[in-house]
Amino acid sequence: MARGRLRIYLGSAPGVGKTYAMLSEAHRRIERGTDCVVAFVEHHGRPRTEVMLHGLEQVPRRQLDYRGTVFTELDVDAVLARRPQVAMVDELPHTNVPGSRNAKRWQDVEELLAAGIDVVATVNIQHLESLGDVVESITGVRQQETVPDEFVRRADQIELVDMSPQALRRRMAHGNVYKADKVDAALSNYFRPGNLTALRELALLWVADRVDEYLQEYRSEHRVSKIWGSRERIVVGLTGGPEGRTLIRRAARLAEKGAGGEVLAVYIARSDGLTAASPKELAVQRTLVEDLGGTYHHVVGDHVSTSLLDFSRGVNATQIVLGVSRRKAWQYVFGPGVGATVARESGPDLDVHLVTHAEMGSGRGLAPSSRAGVGRDRKLWGWVTGIAGPALLTFLISAIAPNLGLANDMLLFLSVTVAAALLGGLVPALASAAFGSVLLNWFYTPPVHRLTISDPKNILALAIFIGVAVSVASVVDQAARRTHQAARLRAESEVLSFLAGSVLRGETSLEALLERVRETFAMESVALLERESDTAPWTCAGRVGPETAVDRPADADVDMPVGDHTALVLSGRVLPAEDRRVLAAFAAQAVVVVDRERLKSEAEAARTLAEGNRIRTALLAAVSHDLRTPLAGIKASVSSLRADDVEWSERDRADLLEAIEDGADRLDHLVGNLLDMSRLQTGTVTPLIRETDLDEVVPMALGGVPDPELSVELDIPESLPMVFVDRGLLERAVANIVENAVKYTPEGVPVLVAASAHGDRVELRVVDRGPGVPDEAKDRIFAPFQRYGDAPRGAGVGLGLAVARGFAEAMGGTLAAEDTPGGGLTMVLTLQAVLSARLPRVRAESPAPTTPRTAASPGLVARPDTPRAH
Repeated sequence: MARGRLRIYLGSAPGVGKTYAMLSEAHRRIERGTDCVVAFVEHHGRPRTEVMLHGLEQVPRRQLDYRGTVFTELDVDAVLARRPQVAMVDELPHTNVPGSRNAKRWQDVEELLAAGIDVVATVNIQHLESLGDVVESITGVRQQETVPDEFVRRADQIELVDMSPQALRRRMAHGNVYKADKVDAALSNYFRPGNLTALRELALLWVADRVDEYLQEYRSEHRVSKIWGSRERIVVGLTGGPEGRTLIRRAARLAEKGAGGEVLAVYIARSDGLTAASPKELAVQRTLVEDLGGTYHHVVGDHVSTSLLDFSRGVNATQIVLGVSRRKAWQYVFGPGVGATVARESGPDLDVHLVTHAEMGSGRGLAPSSRAGVGRDRKLWGWVTGIAGPALLTFLISAIAPNLGLANDMLLFLSVTVAAALLGGLVPALASAAFGSVLLNWFYTPPVHRLTISDPKNILALAIFIGVAVSVASVVDQAARRTHQAARLRAESEVLSFLAGSVLRGETSLEALLERVRETFAMESVALLERESDTAPWTCAGRVGPETAVDRPADADVDMPVGDHTALVLSGRVLPAEDRRVLAAFAAQAVVVVDRERLKSEAEAARTLAEGNRIRTALLAAVSHDLRTPLAGIKASVSSLRADDVEWSERDRADLLEAIEDGADRLDHLVGNLLDMSRLQTGTVTPLIRETDLDEVVPMALGGVPDPELSVELDIPESLPMVFVDRGLLERAVANIVENAVKYTPEGVPVLVAASAHGDRVELRVVDRGPGVPDEAKDRIFAPFQRYGDAPRGAGVGLGLAVARGFAEAMGGTLAAEDTPGGGLTMVLTLQAVLSARLPRVRAESPAPTTPRTAASPGLVARPDTPRAH
C-alpha cells in the first residue's frame, strides 16, 4: 500500500489564517471530485472559520472522560473505517487526552499516512521542537506542545501562511481571532509587533531552508551540475595569508547587496600535509567569517584550482572571491597561478572576483610539488625508467645519431637518471646511474665494447655523471622523507588539538579517551593503572578493549609512566619511539580526567555536607519559631487549668483540654516530619518492600485529616494490582500529601484520592481545587522548608511534601506535581505494580533489625549503626 501524502500549512503566528486556508483547499478538492473529509478542525469560535465548515463532511470525534470532564479527540479508527482520499487535521502539536490511541496528534496523522490516506494539516512555527528555546526568548512563553521538526520536514508540501504584524493586529482588534475580553491582553503581551516580526522572520527562514533542501535533492536526483543562481552564495578562497581578512570582508559586502546572501570561506589543504599557511592566521580568519554570519570549510586536495571549483559547484555557489596573487613577476614562469586558472575554468555560470590587497606582488615561496611523496606505483615506474630507460636510449642513439659525442651522450643518460629519481627516489636513480655508466663506458668511451677507459678526461666525466645522479636522487629521497614527516606532524597536531579542546571543554570521559588511544595507535587494549605508594599494588582506574592479564606496567607491550604512581599501559604491539611523544600527551590527559572526576566526587560530597548544614540551620530556625506556637498554647491552657482563682465550667475545661490535645498533635506532626527529613538526609531510611494492597493502606493514611468523610473522596478500585511498597512509608507519604491538599482546598470541596493501573505501574492521584502552583515552582515545593504562596503561619515547617517524595523514592517510586484541569494541583504518586508474570524483586542485603514504629514515623527502620534521633 502506497503511503499517503502530507501537506502542511505552516503559520507564522496564531490567527494568520492557516485553518481557513486548509478548509478552503478542502472545498476546492471537493469541487474537483475528491473524497475529502474533516477529521478534526478546531474553529475556536471564529465565525469565518466556522462558516467554512459548512458543506464539509466531518468525521465524528471520539469522546473521552478524563477526571470527570468529557473531552473530544480525533477518532483515528473512525477515519480509517471511513477511508477517505484526503483528511483535514488541525493543530498537529496537540497533546491527546490520556487514554487516547496515541500521545500526540501528529502520531495520529502518521498512522493515517501509513494507511495510504492523504492528510492536510496545520501547525504554527512556534510549535516546532527545535525552535522552543528561541521562541521562549522572544515571547517569554515556553511552548509545552511541540511537533518534531523531522516530521514536518518529511511533508510532501509545506505552504507558509503569512501576514504582516500590522494586519494581524488589526484582525485581532476586529475580533476575528479572540473574543473581545481577551484582545487587549493578547495585543499587549504575546502579539506585540516585535514578537510577531520575529516569529515571521523565523517562519520565513525555516521555509527558505526547506526550499533549499528541496532544491539540493532535485539537483542530486537529476544530476544537475550546472549552477542555478537561486540565491547568492559567495565562496572565498583563503591561502592562510594576511590578505584573507580583506577577502572575507569584501565577500560579506557582496552578500549584503542581495537578500539571503551566504558567505562560505574555504581553505584548500594539500593531501601530503605540506602547507605554507599560518594556523594562527587561519584561526583568526575563521572567527572573522563566523562573526560575519558565514561558514568556514577545510577541504583537502592536490590541485587548488580544481578543488576550489569542485567545492563551489558542489554548494551551488554563484561567485568566487580570490585575492590577486602575491607572487613576483618572475615566478609566473612556473604557471599562471590559481586566480587565472579558476577564472579561465569557471565557466559562464560562476563569476570570479580578483580583489587587490596590500600583500599582492610582495612575493611568496613556491608551492611544494604535489609529487613529493614516493608511493609504490611511482617506485615501480622509477625502476622501469632507471633500467629500461638507459637501454632504450642506447638503442636510439646508435640507430639515429651515433656521432653525438660523449658529452651529449652523458647529458642524455643523466636526464634518464633524473627522471628515475623524480619518479622512484634514491634506489632506482642509483641503479640507473650505475647501469648508465656501464653503457656509456661500453658503447661510447674509447676503446668501445670494452670496460676500460683510455682517456683520463673520460674518467672524470663519468665520475661527474655518477656524482650528479647520486645528488639528484638524494635530494628527491630527502624531499619524500620530509613529506612523510610533515604528514605525520600534521596528524600529531590534530591529535594534540583534540586533547587541548577536550581539556578546555571538559567533555572527554576516561573511557572515551582510552578508546581514542586504542584507535589512534591500533592497539588491542588500553588501561590506566595507579597505586597509592611505591609498595602498594597496582589498581586499574579504567580500561577499554578485551581483558588482558596486565597487573603491572612491566607486563604490558607499551608502558607510559605519568609520575611515580600512575601509568598508561597498552597491549597489542610495540610502538616505535616517535609515537611515544603523542602517547605521553594522552597519558597526561588521562590523569587529568581521573583527577577531574575525583574532584567532581569531592565537590558532590562537599555539596551534600553543605546541604546537611543548611538542613540543620533550618531545623534550628523551625524549632525556634514553628514549635514555639503550639508549646505556648499548651503552656497557656495548662496554666489556666491549674489556676486556683478561676472556676472553669465544664465547657471551658473541655475547650482548654482540646487546645492542649491540638497543640500536642501539631507538635507530634512537626517533630515526626523533622525526624523523617533528618533520616532521609543521612540515608538511614531502609524500606521493607513487600506486596501490599492500596485499599488497605490509603484509608489508614487519612486518620490525621479533619473530617475525612467530608474532606476526602476515595476512588480506589478493588481490581487494582498489588504494589511493591513499605506499608509504613506509603501510609506516611500519602498522609502528608493528603493533608497538604486539604490545607489548600477551599472549604466544602473534597479532595479526590484516586488510583489507576498503567502497565507495570500504579498511579495514586491526589487532586485538589486550590490555587495551584506555576510550572516554575512545581519542583521547589518538594524542597525542605518550602511553603508556597500565602500559607498561614503555624501551618507547618514545609517538610510534608519533601518527606513524601523522599519516602516515594526510597520505595522505588516517584512523586510529581501537575496542574488540575479547571484549576488546582494534582500530586501523582507512581508505584511499582505486582504483575502475575513477574516475580517481585528480592533485596540483596539482609533486612536491618526493626524497632517499634511510632505514630510520628511509621515504616522507618533505623540502621544498627545509626542511633535513632529523639
